[in-house]
Amino acid sequence: MRISGKRTLAKLNAFDLVVTVALGSTLSAILLQESIALAEGAVALGLLIFMQFLVTFISVRSRGFAKAVRSEPTLLAHDGAFCDEAMKRERITQEEALSAVRSAGGQDIESVKYLVLESDGTISAALRADRAAP
Repeated sequence: MRISGKRTLAKLNAFDLVVTVALGSTLSAILLQESIALAEGAVALGLLIFMQFLVTFISVRSRGFAKAVRSEPTLLAHDGAFCDEAMKRERITQEEALSAVRSAGGQDIESVKYLVLESDGTISAALRADRAAP
């Protein structure tokens, strides 16, 4: 994990999650299956780490490529009202959104300045100062 870097352990985007899961799956296959040679497993691990490095290297330098491999944050609610089309598109229910509002210290959707589905799948909430919980 140290070779692949901190990015592998971070929740940055779906690609990093897939690489992390693939690394774990590959490592377990190497350790548990006698039919896989250690050299083959090491090549597979190295290839996964190299692919992650290559994708992130290119995405930092090319906006178009970055847009193709990363998801963008989505506004789910704004000024106390849900953005219904965005919630349908992202398959987020109002109950899930309200759970994120409560986790941020709000009471209801009216207490939200904005609610954003981040590219890592978490929901961030900014509360309106006049409606925040005491």
